[in-house]
Amino acid sequence: MPSTLTRRRTVAALGAVSTGLLGGCLDSSDNDPDESAPTLHLTLASIGESLREQYVVDLEASRPPWDEDAFRAALNDSSFSTQGHPPFPQSHASDPAYVQHNGTYYHLDDVVVDQERATHPVLRLYTVEGQETPDHVAHSDLPRIDQRAVQVAYMAARARGNRGGVPWGLVQRGGYVYRQDEAREASSILDDSGPSHVSYRDTVYRVEVATETFHETVYRPDVEPVTESDARLERILEAQLVDARLDPNSLSQAERRIVQQAQHDGYTATHPFPKELDSLLRKLDERAYIDGNISKDALVDADDRNVLKYGREYFDYRLRLVSGDDAN
Repeated sequence: MPSTLTRRRTVAALGAVSTGLLGGCLDSSDNDPDESAPTLHLTLASIGESLREQYVVDLEASRPPWDEDAFRAALNDSSFSTQGHPPFPQSHASDPAYVQHNGTYYHLDDVVVDQERATHPVLRLYTVEGQETPDHVAHSDLPRIDQRAVQVAYMAARARGNRGGVPWGLVQRGGYVYRQDEAREASSILDDSGPSHVSYRDTVYRVEVATETFHETVYRPDVEPVTESDARLERILEAQLVDARLDPNSLSQAERRIVQQAQHDGYTATHPFPKELDSLLRKLDERAYIDGNISKDALVDADDRNVLKYGREYFDYRLRLVSGDDAN
């Protein structure tokens, strides 16, 4: 199964979209809502009945291309390092990754072993002032690496001076960083005779390329044999990832309705919360949303995602508390 960099982050993005659509959802409180009171949004996104299927990756089918070499080197205790990026971007503390090799499951990890200075070109795009359209190159006529660079730099240009989301990680230094030698060699934008302007999404942008210094981390890949048992790996992943467990049979009918609504359109309620939500939050051990100053305490973890095991199925769940002032 192909690995991705954003298994849980993709679910998070979907969850965020869901919460954005909750304005028309039913408020479960029997009383008229207090417009100044905080509102809680709960969304659930299924990740299936097997964590192993989600977190065991196929390096041959995955990106980036260097992860397979890193695994072989670590397995054979050979010298191998990556600079500026981890050897296994698929795996980190909150989103672990495993590989099955010759019947054994290995956990993918890395060790920081050094730091190096490096210089890389950075592409930034700027909107063109004035009415005359300068000579430019269309995005579709650029080499593939430049097409990607323009797409990323466009996201930064679009957000510059405006409110809105930016995919930080893709966007770096306010644009796109050409880190790989292969990318620089394939680029036409970086040529001395490269275009001064490019068009993307019906807009012409001025091209600016600057060579900048980076202090990059050097990583050594580390793989650890864990188990040969499918069932044991499931238990390991559950121990690592699951934050709460609910037995549907132990819930009241009203509590189950909350879970069902959260799976579909999302569930929302205004404080003071109905007793069935209060009870469900206690079973999830989400007491920051119940006791004390919830507007202060719960907002500390307002964007946290957690994993729920509900019966035999796993869900990413998100609780988002919106203060009354922000909701209006």
